[in-house]
Amino acid sequence: METTLGAFAAGVSDRGRRRGVNADAMALTATGEWTIGVVCDGVSMSPRAERAAQVATTVGAAHLEAGLRAGVLPETALEDAAAHAGRAVSALAASVDAAPACTYVAGIAGPEGIWCAWIGDSRAYWLPDEGTCLALTEDDSGQHDALTAWLGADADDSPARTRSYRPRGPGRLLLCTDGLTRYLSDADALRAVLTTPVRRSTPPGHGPLDDARALIGYALGAGGQDNITALLIHTDRPRRGY
Repeated sequence: METTLGAFAAGVSDRGRRRGVNADAMALTATGEWTIGVVCDGVSMSPRAERAAQVATTVGAAHLEAGLRAGVLPETALEDAAAHAGRAVSALAASVDAAPACTYVAGIAGPEGIWCAWIGDSRAYWLPDEGTCLALTEDDSGQHDALTAWLGADADDSPARTRSYRPRGPGRLLLCTDGLTRYLSDADALRAVLTTPVRRSTPPGHGPLDDARALIGYALGAGGQDNITALLIHTDRPRRGY
């Protein structure tokens, strides 16, 4: 699946080489000066994992859009959207022992900077044109990389963690699932795969969709063991205060 939003945001999701169903999901929308992305990864051991991921992305993006449009602070909008997404996924459960589940990461970019929120091991990265790349999230995982937080009726009622960052220049906010980061977990390595510049003068055919395709292609070439999703929001102007 591919999705685009104007010339500066796009996502690609692929079921990979070993999975019969793609249990990843993504949503991309905007309101005012805000660009919004949500990426979810269905927990493979849960029933209807793909449904959980789809519901979480749809509900999370809708509540983020509504909150930001109403002037809610970014951190509050992200926390509220994740909570609504969690309740929507919990409502899918036939019982606690038959509970669809997914991970969740959301990111927003606007004139004041970038923000993200997450539950689980789907990740957000800041990949600037120049300077230091950053992993913006920390996996909710324990021994042997087992998940310690997720969305679903069988999950603990823990709020999403949030982080903000004010870039000094242009770059890309990347949201992705572990189908990508099992092969590219280092932020600098992720940027190295991307060869297209982030500029308004970028020729047609070179932009966020090409970048997302490049990341997916790398993961497929490395084995494609799992579903793979990469969503990129390009920013092209210095933030206020710099």
